[in-house]
Amino acid sequence: MTSGIRALAALFLASLVLSACNTIAGAGQDLRKAGSAVERAAERNK
Repeated sequence: MTSGIRALAALFLASLVLSACNTIAGAGQDLRKAGSAVERAAERNK
């Protein structure tokens, strides 16, 4: 039962993330922006 609840929770979270991106292109842009933010933070904290 616990694994079923976990699977449902994961599916729900994935649907939220994907609906926020709207399209595959939007998902790529979101990932690129997140990567850029991580890179900038790393450069600032050298």
